Amino acid sequence: MKARIAVPVFPGTNSEEETLRLLRDCGGTAELVHWSDAAKLAAFDAFVLSGGFAYEDRVRAGAIAAHDRMMDAVIESARAGKLVLGICNGAQILLEAGLLPGTGEIRRPTAAFTRNAPEPHFVCRHVYMKLAVPPERSPITAALSEQALVPAWAAHAEGRLAATGEHLEQIVDGGHLAFVYAHPDGSVDAAAVPNGSALGCAGLVNREGNVLAVMPHPERDGWEFNHLQRRRHEDVLAPSGGSILFESFVKALER
Repeated sequence: MKARIAVPVFPGTNSEEETLRLLRDCGGTAELVHWSDAAKLAAFDAFVLSGGFAYEDRVRAGAIAAHDRMMDAVIESARAGKLVLGICNGAQILLEAGLLPGTGEIRRPTAAFTRNAPEPHFVCRHVYMKLAVPPERSPITAALSEQALVPAWAAHAEGRLAATGEHLEQIVDGGHLAFVYAHPDGSVDAAAVPNGSALGCAGLVNREGNVLAVMPHPERDGWEFNHLQRRRHEDVLAPSGGSILFESFVKALER
């Protein structure tokens, strides 16, 4: 039997349909689980927390959802070694739940994806996430190539990694910096970072490697129809671009 992937839906989530469709198009067996069915989550083998504005992002983005009963099952499953991927608001929820950077004390975060800087406004920008750890550091990235570039869209007002100097050192020393923002040629500098994120961070992985949080949306660069440069006669519904991260996630569940 194939592994079952849950896409939890919190009040306010808005990227669940794209996330679900791309998981299925990449070969995964996935379904939505709404907040009213939280008890169902324990039966799933893996989780993808999609983007959106859970609970309208009152307080700090993801902070309220991190205390939702939906997260009880996700936290328990993550600590048991199941794979968990968070995208944008999903990434914020994982940090607020304490599952990242290093899986410390639960619901006592040591870092957050918070208000953009230097301007605190919403950004909508095509970006590239560059894999900053060996692919085998996480099962979720294991099928990517060394220093892979994953195209995605940054669409958030709170995506800047913020932490104390001590905790930023722990992120680097512990190998938690999974992705950094990069230019299309793979070069890395401050101009590639859309939100002032510390360390140029676009994604974090926990100590065990089974929990990954990425701020940009790879699912919004996931099919041929997303690309203006697509060639004629191509299947516009074929997975491409940012789907490589989803394909790697699904392959990890097949091993």
